[in-house]
Amino acid sequence: MTNHAISPSRRNLLKGMAGASTLPFVGAFAALQAKEAIAVSSAAGKTSNLIDSPYGPIAPVNDMTTGLPLLQLPPGFTYKSFGWTGDTMTNGHACPAAHDGMGVVLSRKVGRSTELVLVRNHEVHAVAQDRFIHAFGAYDTGASSAGASTRLGGGTTNLLFRDGNWVSVTPSLGGTDGNCAGGITPWGTWLSCEEIGSDAVSGSGKKHGYVFEVSTETTQTTGLPIVGMGRFAHEAAAVDPATSNVYMTEDQSGKSGFYRYVPLIKTGGYGALARGGVLQMARAKGIVNASLAGGLVGDTYQLEWVDIADPDANRGNAAGPTGAMITGAAGPFLQGWQQGALRMNRGEGIWYAQGRMFVMDTAGGSVQRGAIWELDLAAQTMTCIYSSPNTTVGNMGDNLTISPRNAILICEDASSATTDMFGFGQRLMGITGDGNAYIFAKNNVVLSAAQLRAAGKDAGLAADHRGNEFAGACFDPTGRYLFVNIQTPGITFAISGPWAKGPL
Repeated sequence: MTNHAISPSRRNLLKGMAGASTLPFVGAFAALQAKEAIAVSSAAGKTSNLIDSPYGPIAPVNDMTTGLPLLQLPPGFTYKSFGWTGDTMTNGHACPAAHDGMGVVLSRKVGRSTELVLVRNHEVHAVAQDRFIHAFGAYDTGASSAGASTRLGGGTTNLLFRDGNWVSVTPSLGGTDGNCAGGITPWGTWLSCEEIGSDAVSGSGKKHGYVFEVSTETTQTTGLPIVGMGRFAHEAAAVDPATSNVYMTEDQSGKSGFYRYVPLIKTGGYGALARGGVLQMARAKGIVNASLAGGLVGDTYQLEWVDIADPDANRGNAAGPTGAMITGAAGPFLQGWQQGALRMNRGEGIWYAQGRMFVMDTAGGSVQRGAIWELDLAAQTMTCIYSSPNTTVGNMGDNLTISPRNAILICEDASSATTDMFGFGQRLMGITGDGNAYIFAKNNVVLSAAQLRAAGKDAGLAADHRGNEFAGACFDPTGRYLFVNIQTPGITFAISGPWAKGPL
């Protein structure tokens, strides 16, 4: 189903987005003042282009912490790195690797200081015993399926950032497997998602592929999975603050459902999701087993939802209503498929803003280089608002975020990074009000053992890491800082600069 019409109100919104950078910010977890503030055109048939960045051309910039040129950024931007793989955490253990999804979960005043608490995922699987995340909330403390000498090294760490400076890293969730993305909640917690198949069982016999809730107070995190939210290759999650419904993506190539969890308790709060709810999967009204994989700008679907009776079901095979067979898919996906539910190619990042969910299909679009879908929560219509025509314009966006000033920023994660006018490397891409893309930053991490030793880092991290993904982009509530990870070698950055020059 394709709907090429644009309402007059939306057309006027798009015309006015040239001034989006002046829109005020009113709070990290509250609605922004403008009713429709996201600056992307959904005009059917539009071709996205790569344009010059409003922030100017990028170039290598030295890290204010180590002195190393780890990022390419526009003029006037600076950054501080922190929480490298191997750094010592507050419990004396080494910081885990594979930094992935991340969110600013809490902003608070402590005396005259402003403190931010971020929760960061670690997409780690089996590790040696000494690399286990020793968190108060540890789910699976036994051996991994790789053998008795290994344990599951996934989980989360909590990062403290005070008055523009990094302070500490504290483990908050351990004993999990491949924690990829997740999402913040309106009540100030983090949902950490295991991106692992629904048939995954550790050496200790525990099942994996779940969502876990992480508190800013590390001793409050239980480490117990929210089984009702499904067992599948979870990618990201985002909460509708009006209903407390949690929308979730699945990263399973060609077998990715789009889900929501409807909790019994609507008031939120830590632990509320674990007290029960209904898992549902999206279905396109009037279209049996619709595929959104080749989404073009302007494609629109009306959504309805089907219940998943057994969220904890095993992987298997099933035919849809038309007889189309799906094999080796997650148990929840198969139940939805049998009821005519839709599929994406590879669901990745999702972010809530302005009564809408913005969803990234990393291998979606006309050339499978990435598409963004906008779900209007009130109308339950899902529209493709961006579809990359080539690797230069966009190369498999993964995590995405919406800035407090109402603009989209994408973390690229392509198997082969783009070589453009600024050289080779993965990128952070901004999306403009008319649906075009620009390069905001580029991975410039090339490290020698000597450089790492001089910076007090693990010399074993030496390599050319420019082809490794950005992940976990998120802004602080004021929009002053952009936090982001480079997954390998595992570094977190706090970037600041003249944001008012552009829409971010």
